[in-house]
Order: sequence, then structure tokens, then C-alpha cells
Amino acid sequence: MRFIQILLIVILLQSCTAQDKKINGVSFVAHRDSITQKNINPLLNVNANYAAIMPFAMVRHLEHPVVNFDAERQWFGETILGGKQYINTLKNNSIDAMLKPQIWVRKGEFTGFLKMKSYEDWLTFEKTYSKFILTFAKVAQDTKTPIFCIGTELEQFVKARPEYWFNLIKDIREIYKGKLTYAANWNEFEKTPFWDQLDYIGVDAYFPVSDSKTPTVAECLKGWVLHKTTLKSFSEKFNKPILFTEFGYRSIDYAAKAPWTVDRVAENVNLEAQVNTTKALFEAFWKEDWFAGGFVWKWFINHDKVGGVDNNRFTPQNKPAETLIKEHYKVN
Repeated sequence: MRFIQILLIVILLQSCTAQDKKINGVSFVAHRDSITQKNINPLLNVNANYAAIMPFAMVRHLEHPVVNFDAERQWFGETILGGKQYINTLKNNSIDAMLKPQIWVRKGEFTGFLKMKSYEDWLTFEKTYSKFILTFAKVAQDTKTPIFCIGTELEQFVKARPEYWFNLIKDIREIYKGKLTYAANWNEFEKTPFWDQLDYIGVDAYFPVSDSKTPTVAECLKGWVLHKTTLKSFSEKFNKPILFTEFGYRSIDYAAKAPWTVDRVAENVNLEAQVNTTKALFEAFWKEDWFAGGFVWKWFINHDKVGGVDNNRFTPQNKPAETLIKEHYKVN
């Protein structure tokens, strides 16, 4: 009898440990090719246990009512077949996936501004968006993917058509039995109306936390205080964990001032700014029990050909920030 009691305690402790393990993820950028072990090894090297797989649908402009996906001319990683191949290859290496289908508006316009001109256009847009999302919900179910993200930074769409989103979530639940989230932009999540229908409160965490050219860790931690308080209260309000569906900083001056900036500028590379901002985010959140983890933005499959000390973009690859992530993910 005592042996059975001890066994039950061990099982319970193991279960609690598994539940407490953070999502140490990367945002795995789709490519024209399938992936091989060579592309997975760098993820293993940084101790990632999750990767966001991001198949894209295309929209011509911010008022165009048709969502096109799985087209012949799209890159392999953006397609149904590619999504399955990426997920299954990761799974073979004990890396879980969040399937995160996204919209790309031609010329890179911000998806948060997508808004139709008429009721009829909204109906067309919703029909084609539902087809896109439900198709990949089926992919997520078929591949036993643990997390499915129902949309990314679609503030005006959510604001204008909230009832549609509640119905979409119901339709997804009929197909997919895993956990659901939505990737709200950092200044959007408090206005998103359907968190009680999901499993994670997803936030793309580009919060401004310092105006300094090279922000220190201490400055960034101070800048996080108010945002962190808001996020914790929000988690408690809905009794849901916060998941950073995207987080990251460019290796550039003023990296923490407006972290969402994607302009291709030739400004100074600042590797220290990327390291300090990333370290502060880890220190602020990864030990909190209401925080589930997150996905670094962004990670390319051809590791030896990207990033580097002359690169001022988001990727941490082949930069000091990669070493920081590796060390942090190893112990969390």
C-alpha cells in the first residue's frame, strides 16, 4: 500500500513538472524547400522545445475580400504539404509545434488595418478566411500539433466582426482538439473579446520598454513593470496563461523604443541592445507561473547563411543573442 502511495506521489510530481515546463520556442520561417535534419540541428542546439510553423495566405490589399492560400506559386513551407512536413520533421526531433497560419498583405501592409468596404465584402472575406483557417486546423489535428493559433494581429477584423470570431472558434473546435490561441498585437490584446473561448492569451510582445540607444537590462526591467502588471492582471481575470506568440528585438540602436519596427534601414548594428532587451524579457517573465513561454521572432531554416554580426534585423542567429537564448532555454 505504501509503495502505491509513493508511486502516486511520484507521478503527480512528474505531471506538475511537465505542466510547469515553459514553451521555449522559435518562429520558424517558411522556405521554398522542405526541411532536413541539417535545418533542425540549430534548433536543438539552442534547446528549443517548440517552433511556430507559419503557412501564409495572400491578400492583394487591405480592402480586398479574398484570401488565397496553398497556391502553386507559393513556397513549399507556406503550403498544406509543407506545413505537415515541417511539423512531422520537428516532431521526429522531439520539438513540438504551434501551427500559426497568417495573412500576408501585398507590399507588407499591416494586417491590423484589414477592413472591408461593404457587408458583402465582409461575408466574402470571412468565407475565404474560414476556409484557410479550418484547412490548417485539420492539418493541426492530423499531425497532433499541440497548439493552433487562429489568427495574427487582425485588430480591425476582430473589432468589426466579433460574432464571426466566436463562430469560427466553435467551428475550429469541431475539427481540432488541441489548445487554441490568437496572436494579438501588444496594443491589441486588451480589446480582444474572445479570450474566454481560448486556452492561451496570445500576445505579440513588442512593448516599448526603453528610449535609450543601448538600453541596459535594468532600464528594460523598469520599462516592463507596468506592462507586466497589466499582463498578470489579464491572466488572472481570464484564468488563462499568457503566451508570447512572438517576442524579439532587432540588433539595432534604440531596439526597445519601438520594437515592432520592420523598416529596412541601414542604421548601426547594435548587438548589445539585442542581448540586453532579450535578457530583460527573460528575467521579467520566464519564472512567472502565469506565463507559458514564447516564440522568438524570427528563425530561418538555413542557419549558416543568415544573421551574423553585421545584421541589424530581428533574427538572433549567429549573434550573441543566440548564445543567450541557448543558455536560457537550457535551464528553463
